[in-house]
Amino acid sequence: MARRDPQTLDQLLPRVLARLAEQSGKGRTLGPVWRATVGDAIARHSRPASLEGGTLVVSVASAEWAHTLSRQEDSLREQLNHRLGPGAVSSLVFQLE
Repeated sequence: MARRDPQTLDQLLPRVLARLAEQSGKGRTLGPVWRATVGDAIARHSRPASLEGGTLVVSVASAEWAHTLSRQEDSLREQLNHRLGPGAVSSLVFQLE
């Protein structure tokens, strides 16, 4: 059996958080990953609410933020899956808080 190179906590933590969010349905555990992915400015106006069946529901502060983020869905999903593991997020849904 081939051995893997050791991974850092920064590499492991997002995947553990994704697993916890999926099992509990509570996307809040993905807050740090969301902030690292979208940056502080966007994170001030949005937050992960739930993750079920690969669908990440993101609460947003306004319809404008929902529209802006929905236009970036493909890029956001790709970045999140890079951090969380392939296929962790299959779709994003934006809802008003």
